[in-house]
Amino acid sequence: MAKANAQFMKPWTPSATLAAVIGTTALPRTEVVKKMWSYIKSNGLQDKTNKRMINTDAKLAPLFEGKKQISMFEMNKYLSKHLS
Repeated sequence: MAKANAQFMKPWTPSATLAAVIGTTALPRTEVVKKMWSYIKSNGLQDKTNKRMINTDAKLAPLFEGKKQISMFEMNKYLSKHLS
């Protein structure tokens, strides 16, 4: 019988771009997302009127291909490009 959540808890190594935001430690995807939200909230980057949108700053723009704003649903798509 295979482990149900083995892949879910697999540690991922962040790219240099992502490491600038969350650090260099390999983490499960769930922890990467938690650290991203911590950064977003502590820097006031969640859009005030539409909470589903994230405004980028100098550290996040390279992660999100230079976009000024992305939705929280798009964030995971971009993060997966920076995890190996």
